Amino acid sequence: MSEELVDDYGLSKVAEAKRIAAPDLPYQPRESKSYRPEIGLIGCGGISAQHLNAYRHAGYRVVALCDRNEHKAIARRDEFFPQAQVFTDYRDLLALKEIEVVDVTTHPADRVEIIEAALLAGKHVLSQKPFVTDLEIGRRLVALAESQNLKLAVNQNGRWAPHFSYIGQAVQAGLIGEVQSVNFTLHWDHNWIIGTEFEKIKHLILSDFGIHWFDLAASFFGERKVLNVFATAARAVRQRAKVPMLAQAVIEFEGGMASLFFNANVTHGQEDRTVVAGTKGTITSRGPSLSEQTVTLFTAEGYAQPELTGTWFREGFQGAMAELLCAIEEQREPANNARDNLKSLELCFEAMESAAP
Repeated sequence: MSEELVDDYGLSKVAEAKRIAAPDLPYQPRESKSYRPEIGLIGCGGISAQHLNAYRHAGYRVVALCDRNEHKAIARRDEFFPQAQVFTDYRDLLALKEIEVVDVTTHPADRVEIIEAALLAGKHVLSQKPFVTDLEIGRRLVALAESQNLKLAVNQNGRWAPHFSYIGQAVQAGLIGEVQSVNFTLHWDHNWIIGTEFEKIKHLILSDFGIHWFDLAASFFGERKVLNVFATAARAVRQRAKVPMLAQAVIEFEGGMASLFFNANVTHGQEDRTVVAGTKGTITSRGPSLSEQTVTLFTAEGYAQPELTGTWFREGFQGAMAELLCAIEEQREPANNARDNLKSLELCFEAMESAAP
């Protein structure tokens, strides 16, 4: 009597699972009830367009823009907030008493003194990521904000990208139980950095880009202790960029593990995939870009695929600022507070040290 051969080796068959209604989770940015402060933005480089587009979409009141290159500030003003004032010295912007919140979008090297000056001027601050390049400096800025009774947050917009926000809400709601593993695999074309200042950053993929995924891993695992971090970085065959475009990291948490793999030199067939496995289920996200993602939640009841709206930049940047505004209104620490962000940076820095030289 022959036995039926089975060759799926324990891999579940989605086609045989029952499709169920997707849980209604609050993944969209949560706006403050009545707090609508006047906002100033310092640094009108390339990424500032995404900040301003998100703020215009949300109806925020951006009243002043600053850049050492006046033409850049004027161009951003004319495109997004025509009534805003323009400055070339950030100290003149900080002197405006009506401004309560400052968004600092400059490169890290210029950011520290601006954040410090903004806090001393009594402004709440949203800092572009990575927050700092030195943890001690970060701790000093956090202490300064706390001594001034001000909020200091970091623009980790990935947390509010629709797919990651939904995954985070599912984890917080306990829909997949306790997190056992988190896996990120990214294949995309990052060659736009060739010839820019970003090409001078030694571990560009792990630091300036990868900080999003270190932050997400830390967020999904919550307060669980980090036991070990290992990483490598390498040049891809025939890559044109000066910095390594391949990188990977493994983070061992207490009772779980996260893995991050990056190939930033993929010109065809880009793919971004996330798998978060827990004791009661798994949630995945997959797509060709950070704004085109299909999320699937697997539990004992079946599988669900929510219909999500929004983008990595617009809702992501809106969410980071919205969380800061809500925290100011509710007199609490924002989820993206700088003290908490230092934990994500520590993971990132340990990975870079592991991957050296």
